[in-house]
Amino acid sequence: MYAVIRDGGREYRVAQDDVVDVDLKSELAEGDEVVFPEVLLVRKSEDEVVVGTPIVAGAEVKGRVQGAVKGEKLIAYKFKRRKGYHRKRGHRQKYTRVKITEISA
Repeated sequence: MYAVIRDGGREYRVAQDDVVDVDLKSELAEGDEVVFPEVLLVRKSEDEVVVGTPIVAGAEVKGRVQGAVKGEKLIAYKFKRRKGYHRKRGHRQKYTRVKITEISA
């Protein structure tokens, strides 16, 4: 059984006991429960798939927060040739790590 959920403008394919990194939710602490109400698709068995229009009615995915993590470092480098102009900036996106505990449809 798996589901496709939408959170923060992104879609995630999740199954029970999966660990996903979603956009930072600073109001949640480690161990808190989070509910994803925007369920776009639920696959219950091999031949039973429920597709929402756009959201599956009555379905929700629950998870438990495992903590905040940082993504990999991305480098933004700008330069202009022959002018001596160089700018280097690094960025690490912050995420909330969530373990999926229940899919109900």
